[in-house]
Amino acid sequence: MRTRLAIRTHALMERFFPERRLFLKSDTDTRFIRLRPETQAVAYLGGALLVSWAIIATAILLMDSISAGNFREQARRDQLTYQRRLNELSSERDSRAAEALAAQNRFNTALAQVSSMQSRLLDSETRRRELETGIDVIQTTLRDTMMEREEVGDQLAALKAQIEGGGTLMAGSSDADGSLDLLSEALARTAEERDQVIANAQDALVRADKMATDMRVMEEKNDRIFRQLEEAMTISVKPLDKMFTAAGMDPDRIIKEVRKGYSGQGGPLTPLTFSTRGEAPSADTARANQILGEMDRLNMYRIAAQKAPFAVPLKDPFRFTSGFGYRWGRLHAGTDFAAPHGTAIYSTADGVVTWAGWQSGYGRLVKIKHEFGIETRYGHMSKIRVKVGQKVSRGDRIGDMGNTGRSTGTHLHYEVRVGGEPINPMIYIKAANDVF
Repeated sequence: MRTRLAIRTHALMERFFPERRLFLKSDTDTRFIRLRPETQAVAYLGGALLVSWAIIATAILLMDSISAGNFREQARRDQLTYQRRLNELSSERDSRAAEALAAQNRFNTALAQVSSMQSRLLDSETRRRELETGIDVIQTTLRDTMMEREEVGDQLAALKAQIEGGGTLMAGSSDADGSLDLLSEALARTAEERDQVIANAQDALVRADKMATDMRVMEEKNDRIFRQLEEAMTISVKPLDKMFTAAGMDPDRIIKEVRKGYSGQGGPLTPLTFSTRGEAPSADTARANQILGEMDRLNMYRIAAQKAPFAVPLKDPFRFTSGFGYRWGRLHAGTDFAAPHGTAIYSTADGVVTWAGWQSGYGRLVKIKHEFGIETRYGHMSKIRVKVGQKVSRGDRIGDMGNTGRSTGTHLHYEVRVGGEPINPMIYIKAANDVF
């Protein structure tokens, strides 16, 4: 059965590939090579496979070339879009910073106005109390004067009765006339004093009413200013609360740690006190102290924002090439920023340089220790511009972008570590987008 199948197969192949002989002739003899149908079929199949492979490989290369061109064009468009967005964010950040500075100036002006109004309010309160005391004295004097007038009137009536009855007063008529004149003069003086006291009392009441009206107007102005200040503080403090919370930082703990850097009592701002008599503070005093507390909190936030890495390490145009997370089974502990070789790299917060040199994998590396247990790392630099132990501020240039260490291209490897554990740097950068 097998032999018969082989014969049929051989006959079929001879139909398409008849046996051929290739003669090789020399000066002395002649030889030939026999090409059987099976050999020709194998050679034909091999050639067909080779041609097919060449066609497929060429098609793949063409497709890759076309895709690479599209990808580069898309990357270029994405880079332009990102740069445009970055410029918009920079402009927005500048405008927010200008608004914050203007708000701070308004706060200072309003605080000065509040202090001046409080001083005038205290002076008005003192004058009102003095007028109340003066009115009480005038009323007491008026009562005494009225009582004296009544007594003199009684004495005058008695003398008149004695004069009309004659008798004993006739002998001393001259003395009686003198006493009567004295009593009349005293009565006239008493009447004048009474009229003057009444006029003074009425004038004091008019001035008291005017002062009460002025005090009401001043209180309304104070209330308006307080409302404006409270609204401004709410608008300024809430975004900062949100920023620190979004970055995973407890705002109260951050403020306590920042306040430790101040000596003395009360920190940068202390509550207002308007009385030394042990009296309870007024409603205006409580509101003023509350606004001062919010301003103190805003000031602490401003200091803390300088000490935490909320800024971007590059100011020139760049593109993100790799984010934080696992890749190829290993943790990529930072974010990669790509830009031209030598692009300036800046510190993202105030701190102290703890490492400035070569480290395996990172190449030229700078480590900066910040407050709140935070450390930032800047790797693959081409040049380092700081030294160990040097204090740097946010925005100070610390090096240039390069391709040192384990790197496949020019870029910055930027890390943020809290308590030694790597944290996604974009958490801080994105948290500050709505503030800076």
